[in-house]
Amino acid sequence: MTQPAAKQSDIQCQSCGGQCAFDPAQQDLLCQSCGSLWPLATENDHEAATEFPFNPDAPMEELPGLQGDQIHQCETCGGEVIFTGPALSENCPYCNGPVVLSVEDKAYTTMALVPFRIAGDVAQRHIESWIKQRIAAPNDLGSLSAQGRLASLYAPFWTFDTKEAVEYWASYDVGSGKSRRRRTRTGRMNIDFNDLLVPASTHVTPLIRDGILHDFKPHHLRPYRAGYLAGFAAERHHMSVRDGLEANKDDKDLLIRNLIKSTIKKPNPRVDRYRTDTTGIHYRRILLPVWILHYTYAGKAKKIVVSGIDGRTFGERPFSRWKLAAYSAGLTAVTMAFGWIWGATGIL
Repeated sequence: MTQPAAKQSDIQCQSCGGQCAFDPAQQDLLCQSCGSLWPLATENDHEAATEFPFNPDAPMEELPGLQGDQIHQCETCGGEVIFTGPALSENCPYCNGPVVLSVEDKAYTTMALVPFRIAGDVAQRHIESWIKQRIAAPNDLGSLSAQGRLASLYAPFWTFDTKEAVEYWASYDVGSGKSRRRRTRTGRMNIDFNDLLVPASTHVTPLIRDGILHDFKPHHLRPYRAGYLAGFAAERHHMSVRDGLEANKDDKDLLIRNLIKSTIKKPNPRVDRYRTDTTGIHYRRILLPVWILHYTYAGKAKKIVVSGIDGRTFGERPFSRWKLAAYSAGLTAVTMAFGWIWGATGIL
């Protein structure tokens, strides 16, 4: 698969020659000078959802190649991103640190992406709504976060499909009280995992991951094109398929253990051990869209993350000590009142 280079000619207006940027609301390129819209959709867009097989026993796999993009490396966290068109910034979308132009390096081909569906102004409204719903938030949180920097980012992810033939050894409680004892059980089960999403970068923190994991749908995928990146930053893929599968081990282990427990249907189930034969591995290298608000409160850097797919919002927030004390006092008073009524009337 050939990765298109993000050339300026790919994102120039065909009418006036002006700079275009991707418009999430209309899903087309919008000229920043004359307002013309240029469609990006093609009749082959459905092919973006194609999954690719991987044989872990094969002696060779694809090698990274030189992509031809200009890389900007963060001097603070080390993140490497590309900026296409008017998205050029002097700050890293991951940590807000300064970025410097770096030498080109090798990266794996991005296969597809989910374009931004939430525009920046809409993301800002989601953030404002999220802040208003925070209990015990400081009164000045809204005004200080409004002074922060909202960054857009296409973050690198994997999708994995696997078939698991699982053999397990588990135990559970029988009886009660002094007669309670553990009983063991063995069993087998087949599990099909479909489109497990795995971050493909160490810079995709749990906060960023949780902000965009919840509404991924394969039919939203589009071919990787410069037009979709115009006006946004993106990180490229630097992990091999084997690296991605290794990164997925802990999450898959938790899912398998939970599925085993759900089949036992006995008190206090525990998975003592299991083994699995993994086959049918298929994968995609994709980019997913996220907005990240960087703001500072009491000298500490914090983030609020908005999914570029559906607007789901997560974040880091401070607490007001005075409000927490007031809520605690109120809760104590309510508890005491209920206790007094119970003692006085014997009801409730």
